[in-house]
Amino acid sequence: MIATKRVALTETVWAELSDLRRPGETFSQLLAKMIEREKKARLIEHLKTIADEGDFVELPP
Repeated sequence: MIATKRVALTETVWAELSDLRRPGETFSQLLAKMIEREKKARLIEHLKTIADEGDFVELPP
């Protein structure tokens, strides 16, 4: 069973989301893809921070 939730959006955000949808794509599908992209972007940002600020030690062969 699919739970239905409502999200309040401004007209501007609604229009922007509508423009991003592909033919036949639901808002749920669009948002799911956007969430996955954001998760990946945050992970990459976190890994870059670790690489830049991390204190690493050399491991013996």
